[in-house]
Parts: sequence; C-alpha cells; structure tokens
Amino acid sequence: MTTTMSLAEADRTLTAPGQMFEMETVEIRGVPTRVWKHAPGSLRDVLELSRAHGDKAYLVYEDERTTFEEHYRIVANLACSLEERFGVDTGERVTIAMRNLPEWAMGFWAAAVSGAVVVPLNAWWTGPELEYGLADSGTSVAFVDQGRFERLLPHLADLPDLRGVVVTTEDRSAFTAPKDTPVPVVTFAEMVGDPGPDSALPARSLDPEDDATIFYTSGTTGRPKGAVGTQRNMCTNLMSLFFINSRQSLRGASGMGDAPPGADQSAYLLSVPLFHATGCHSILVANTAAGNKLVMMHHWDPERALELIERERITTFGGVPAMVMQVIDSPEFAGRDTSSVRAVAYGGAPAPPELVRRIKEHFPVSAPSNGYGLTETSSVTTMNSGDDYVRKPDSVGPAVPVCDVRVVPEGFAGDEPADDLPSGPEVTGELWIKGPNVVRGYWKKAEATDATFTRGWLRSGDVARIDEEGFVYIVDRAKDMVIRGGENVYSVEVEAALFEHPAVSDCAVIGVPHEVLGEEVGAAVVMRPGTRVTAEELARHVRDRLAGFKVPTHIWFRSEPLPRNPQGKVLKRELRSSLLGAGTEGTGTERSAGEMG
Repeated sequence: MTTTMSLAEADRTLTAPGQMFEMETVEIRGVPTRVWKHAPGSLRDVLELSRAHGDKAYLVYEDERTTFEEHYRIVANLACSLEERFGVDTGERVTIAMRNLPEWAMGFWAAAVSGAVVVPLNAWWTGPELEYGLADSGTSVAFVDQGRFERLLPHLADLPDLRGVVVTTEDRSAFTAPKDTPVPVVTFAEMVGDPGPDSALPARSLDPEDDATIFYTSGTTGRPKGAVGTQRNMCTNLMSLFFINSRQSLRGASGMGDAPPGADQSAYLLSVPLFHATGCHSILVANTAAGNKLVMMHHWDPERALELIERERITTFGGVPAMVMQVIDSPEFAGRDTSSVRAVAYGGAPAPPELVRRIKEHFPVSAPSNGYGLTETSSVTTMNSGDDYVRKPDSVGPAVPVCDVRVVPEGFAGDEPADDLPSGPEVTGELWIKGPNVVRGYWKKAEATDATFTRGWLRSGDVARIDEEGFVYIVDRAKDMVIRGGENVYSVEVEAALFEHPAVSDCAVIGVPHEVLGEEVGAAVVMRPGTRVTAEELARHVRDRLAGFKVPTHIWFRSEPLPRNPQGKVLKRELRSSLLGAGTEGTGTERSAGEMG
C-alpha cells in the first residue's frame, strides 16, 4: 500500500458538507457534541437496512447457514414473542447469556428492535455472578444456552423481576425444562415458531438517546458496573468503523476486509465473545449493516480458525493479539490457503510492535490494524491501520473525527480539560475522551458515574501521550487491573475473594507477563499464623466464587508483609519487581506453590 493522501486531507474530504460522513453539533445531555449527521437513528434502522442483503449468507455456525432474509424473519417472530408471551416493552431489560451462537445474534436483534435494553452477560461467569447481573439490571427475560441455564437454575427463585427464560442448546439436542421452575422456561424454537415472508417487527418508535444496551464492566471497587449505552452510541461506532474503512480506501489501500476478486461479499471470522463491546458493537453490528458473512466458532482454536479461513474465504479475522500470533505460529499455517485475508484487526490487549511485521510477512495483502476503546466508549475511539501502523506500530492511532481526546495531568481538578493544559508528544497523563460514543453512565450507580463522567468527558483510567500528528500512545494503566487474553480482571475483585479464605491474612494481585495471553493473574499471599493451605486450594477457592479467567495461575506465599506506602496502599510496582525481577519476567512459569506453616 502507498499512502498518497494525508490523514488530515482524507478527513476533510470525507466529512465535507453533503458527504456520507458529514458532521453536525447536537446537544447530548446538555453538552454540545459533534455527531455523524447521517448515522442511523437506532439499531432497529440497522436491522431494517440489513434485509436488503436478502439471500446472502449472514450467520455461519458449524454446518448451519442463515441468510439475511431468514435472519430478519426469525428476529421478527422473536420480537413479537417477547411482547406477546412476556409483555416486554420499551426500556425493559432483556439479557443474553450464552457462548457465541447464532441465537446470540438473533436474541440481540429481537430485543433491540423491540425497544428493550439488551444486557449481554459474560458467558464465563459463575451462577452467583450471573444472578448478580440479572438482579442488578432488573432483567425481565433472559436468552441463555443450556450451560448457562444449568448455572442459573439454582438462582431463579431469587430473581423477582425475571418473567421468563428462553433456552437453546449448543449441540442442537432437544431441551426439556425441569418441572416447577420459579419462572416460565421455553425453548428458542418455541419462541421463533414458523417464520415466513409475512413476519414483521412489532411497531416501535425509538430515539437516538434511548437506552440500547447495558454492558457490565468490572470495577476497581465493588461489583461489576453496567455501562448504559444509547442507540446513538451504537450507531456512532458503526459509522466510525465505516469512516475508518473509507479513509483507508481513499488513502490508497483496499478497504479493510474488502471482498477478494470473484467474491460477492466479505467474510469475518468471529473469534472474540459477543458479550464484549468489540464483539457486539464492532463485529456483530458492523457486519450486519455491511452485509458481510459472520462465521462463528464453537471455541477458539487456531487450527480450526485456519480451516475456516480457507473454507469460508475469510477476509477479516483477529481478536486479541495473542490469537493472531497463535494463527501465525500454527504448524498448519503453511498448508492452508489464507490468500483471501485482507485485514487483520485486533485490540483489547497490548500488542507488541513486532506483530505488525509478522502480519505483513504472513498476510502480505492485508491491512493490519490496532484500535483502542473501552466498554464506556462503545468500542472504537482510535484506530491505527495500514502504512500508518507500520510507521507507528506502538500507537493505537488517531481518534475518529467525532471524538476528542486529551491528556490530563495528574492532580487536575476541573470538570473538563482546559485549553491551556500542557500538551505535546512528551506530555503524559490520563486520557480523557469526549464524543457521541461515550455512554451515558453506569446503571443505578450515581457515585461511580460522577467519578468517571463529567460534562461529556470520560476519564479513561489509562495513561497516554499524544504526538504531533494526533496519534495516541497508551503508556500505562491508572486502573489496577490485569488484561488476560483481552479479558479485564480487576485486582480488587480477586483480592476480595482471596480474603474470604480463613487462612489469608493479606494479599495483592498483579499481572504476570505471558507470551500468548499478554498477562496472567498472579497473587502474593501472606498467611495467618498457624494456618496451612496450598496454592491449589487457594485457586480452587477463587474458582468457586469467580469466573475461571480471574483465578490466579501464579501464587507466591510470603513470610514478610507486603510493601505499602504511608497511606497503607500496596506498592505493586515494587512487589511486581521483587516477584518477577529474578529473570522470570515473561516466562509464564510458576514461581511458588506448596504450604505455609
């Protein structure tokens, strides 16, 4: 690819008056905000547009194929059943808790076009965690697969707002609900009925500022918080992705993920969970609108991914950087036809700059890209791709035109960044973000909302710098968390679980470098005098309370107190250095286990 136009020129051309990506300023919650003038008004509008793709393949799962028209009819019947069977109305919450299945997408769209607020829950959560998400959101109806249903069953009696559960099976076997459940349980097939050409969506009128989703994100204190996204948030991300693709094409490259010669559509390999903003906002919604084929995997496996890339002529794949590296390093790579790949997109975890070179070596016609965003920014805020990424591989790219980003120094006490704040490529500080992609706040958590959102700005919790071209570099995390394979693990949650063990006197959780996952969870533990416990027992104790990806895989037992500052805060940099500094950093080996007496 040869870039013939600057970023600034491309932005001016694409956002000029009358163009698809023209911008205007509207007031959102009292704050003047730049928005995409021609963005769809709601997710319902997006689904209606998708019907034009007709008999093109939309969802592919194992041997199942669903066209856009078939999908539309199924969604219409589902949406009507939500209203007729369970009385779901605009603004009520509908949860989806299942692995990546076609029914995930169908349930999402059915709830969305009904005006319900979709609540995707982490499919790896335990029963108590799922109960919390359903109870906190006040969910009326839940779409679940059989695995999640079995976890939820003991908790159904404790969910007074829940009016119904819709169950599907992963292996497509028949499902029979247990007798005398506290709430009605029906199968997905019963809800769908017999879709046909006359299937129609229930009548609804949706506004861009209506709530659309609640995505739960773990917090630095307490339980997970539900980030409330609006219809505008979702549609902004869609338009931002289309803008990025158009800018890529305008600057002399094929659009990211363009169909290869002879193909009538692009194909995306879905390798990340739909219950994350990346999977839902940037993959599901974007590919639905674009008329692309979405190929689902039962579970992540690099060899299976290569098989699907060849069979389905995949044009875009990615996920977290670890997944890309696993595909490239697979012993089956050389024997598979990967020539259809036009884009390798990833984010959600720190990416080594060396990965860019390896992508260009193994996928020579592809455009590598790495973006930055949060649940609270409805996925994409910045994107670095193509030649820009090769030129600046350690950057996450410039912000999309409807977003403002600022570096705010530590100690700043204002409610919005002042124009006279220090700036320049050497200035670091917390990254603040403003735009129509920023969610309206946290569900029923006013204090947390006030601490994170101010006058349209989001305090990201990430430490960054911005160079003279506007490219953002994430240099550190202000939040105390571990990113394991793209999953955020907040230390306080794991520490709280460890403290529940009677033998634990003190503990601290840190990230341990891992070549594939980026980081794993590690814990330093101080035992109570006279107690005995093994690392395996502590790991099992945490696993009984939290999802598996949060369980420490490295546990160090210490006889001396944890290092703390005068205010009592654990000095985690010092602790990490003492634990990992003896030549073990990046090896992923177990440092200690056994018993303490």
